[in-house]
Amino acid sequence: MAEWKYRGRVVTAQDLDSIREFIKQHPGLSRRRLSARLCEAWQWKQANGALCDMVCRGLLLMLHRAGAIELPPVRQLSLNPFVRRARPAPVPIDQTPLSGALRELKPIAIEQVRRTADEPLFNSLIEHHHYLGYEQPVGEHLKYLIRSRGRPLGCLAWSSAPRHLGSRDRYIGWSAPTRRRNIHLIVYNTRFLILPWIRVPHLASHILGRVVSRLSRDWEGMYGHPIYFAETFIDPARFRGTCYRAANWQSLGLTTGRGKASTSKRPNRSFKEVLGYPLTPHFRELLNQS
Repeated sequence: MAEWKYRGRVVTAQDLDSIREFIKQHPGLSRRRLSARLCEAWQWKQANGALCDMVCRGLLLMLHRAGAIELPPVRQLSLNPFVRRARPAPVPIDQTPLSGALRELKPIAIEQVRRTADEPLFNSLIEHHHYLGYEQPVGEHLKYLIRSRGRPLGCLAWSSAPRHLGSRDRYIGWSAPTRRRNIHLIVYNTRFLILPWIRVPHLASHILGRVVSRLSRDWEGMYGHPIYFAETFIDPARFRGTCYRAANWQSLGLTTGRGKASTSKRPNRSFKEVLGYPLTPHFRELLNQS
């Protein structure tokens, strides 16, 4: 039989037989309930104990569309919440220009605001003041809001790392199977915003250094596992990455200019510089563990 793979999981002939038998034994369950029950049967869970339900649902749908299994008919068509999600609305804040020395802003408060009452403010600031706008993250992610005396200064967003990144993978020195097993131990800085009316030298590198010092601890508190390495992309045509370099991030190389959906080896987007930051001195050893 053909070998099936989905999100790094290999589906064997024994797995297919097990899925078919599971569907046969539960004829009254919806596709959603089948997915949840199969996760429970397989003990397919995230590090924080939550079921890998969405991943399992995608796996079952892939096998169904390929004719390898037969799922029950769809009972209800659900609208894709990411397609129809309303853009974050503007939140009124003080936009008075602020400049001066970093010491004049202290104390600077850094708060992880995912799943808190301040998350809509974070989303709004990214949507209306970051050049890339706001995109709802999928998978593990954290959001940090930066304030001085209650006034917002900026935001940082972190999410699950890309599954394959050549320059980073060579820097770590791990094999493909090890990468698939341990990729959840790397985090990706997707957004970094200092609000445009804030002009304070060294503020960005100060914030970046403070956030990465607590990032693994916060990640483990939310998801039940630590992280050992942080990475980000910068567009050399727009930015120099000065604040990252000042905070001791290292240049790992350039991307290939191909998106994850690319079907050829030709670049289809701009090249980005990859920057990385070890969160522990033993990151290579930890990322290469079995």
